[in-house]
Amino acid sequence: MDAARRYAAELLGSLLLIFFGVGSTVFARVQGGVVVVALAFGFVLVALVYAIGPLSGAHLNPAVTLGVLLSGKISVIGAVAYWVAQFVGATVASFVIWGLVRWGGVADQTGALGTNGYGVHINRGGAAVLETILTFLFVLVVLVVTSRVEHAGFAGLAIGLALAAALLVGITLDGTSVNPARSFGPALFEGGTALRQLWVFIVFPLLGGALAALVAPLLVKRSAHFRAEPDAPDPAAPNPT
Repeated sequence: MDAARRYAAELLGSLLLIFFGVGSTVFARVQGGVVVVALAFGFVLVALVYAIGPLSGAHLNPAVTLGVLLSGKISVIGAVAYWVAQFVGATVASFVIWGLVRWGGVADQTGALGTNGYGVHINRGGAAVLETILTFLFVLVVLVVTSRVEHAGFAGLAIGLALAAALLVGITLDGTSVNPARSFGPALFEGGTALRQLWVFIVFPLLGGALAALVAPLLVKRSAHFRAEPDAPDPAAPNPT
């Protein structure tokens, strides 16, 4: 039952993150600009870390889950279940956004359902490097701050700010993914070029997450507190209480 609650929390959290984040891009990019979109992603992630972090760890991102898996803080079965939940949540959120554009009279201010893409302001190689670096920073922050119990109360704030910073750098270049589920959902409903380019925004954020897992131990001291148990709550969970 506890495992089911964690997976449900990841699904709901991913749904809300993608709806509010990608939604801000689709609904308010023109009026709000890059800063509003970055802050929308960052603020909602801060809220979700504090709301569901103590239950599931609030990964809400396959790259984060990969980093946690490689750090030995979650089982393979748990990671796969998290990935399924994250992609399902992102798909549902993207369907709602797509439905609002298609049937709700909402104008898509991106013209592409907030999808990630390259070719206009950055080429494929540049997007690959950008996504690797931005995701590396984000996942590294997640792994480090959630391993420092003495600063757990500030973990959510640091994680949200790291995501906002990544978005501020990359939005005008490729839309900033740093999250394969975030890229998958909108691309599924937009189709076309977005779907053909999707692999870049899955492979390279995962690479960035994996690299972060390799570097994180150099910045924190491991302890027995972080041993993973297959059915235990995710020890990487920020616990701000």
